[in-house]
Amino acid sequence: MIPRTHLASARIPNGPEMHLYARGADHMILVDREELMSTRMSGSEEALATMTAERLCNRPKQRWLIGGYGMGFTLRAALGSLPKDAEVTVAELVPQIIDWARGPMAELTAGGLDDPRTRLVIGDVAGEIAKGGWDAILLDVDNGPDALVRPDNDRLYASGGLHAAKAALRPGGLLAIWSAGADPRFTKALAAAGFRVDEQVVRARHNGKGPRHVIWFAGKR
Repeated sequence: MIPRTHLASARIPNGPEMHLYARGADHMILVDREELMSTRMSGSEEALATMTAERLCNRPKQRWLIGGYGMGFTLRAALGSLPKDAEVTVAELVPQIIDWARGPMAELTAGGLDDPRTRLVIGDVAGEIAKGGWDAILLDVDNGPDALVRPDNDRLYASGGLHAAKAALRPGGLLAIWSAGADPRFTKALAAAGFRVDEQVVRARHNGKGPRHVIWFAGKR
């Protein structure tokens, strides 16, 4: 087996340290020895964008907000699905993630950060949500509603955060949330916040294998 090489580390604000590794052409980010993301499993992160685009159809001049750049899978899929008049804001809390995207993972980034439709913000996605006027808010923050890495992320998924997201959406807009697993209580919380809820199970790998991840598509009535 090809040995794993440590490339860099970064501290998450009010959270633990994350580590970037490479094994051959693959990259992975770990926290406390747990793999948060990997180039070997990008299917569900891409589905977060492509399935959102399918549901919004051909709305003109769409404004999307993506919470968490990660390895850029969702951003690249969004840019591949949206027309030229769209705008995609990416809010990434950890600036080193962007350094890695432009450095050791530049080939994977594939120019997505330099696309004229992309607007990059280094900071908490909650501040961008509050600005409002979004057609879609896509959250791939932490491990989903059961915040694993940063307790501060819980507020995004609590009742107040869900109502704030709903208020920030344009009529007919969509809140799409990625999770490492199912959470029946969170499904009920979305409904209680007044969303139309569509819960989808998506495999982590493009070949239909790998872990089962969950995406909630919460529509504003």
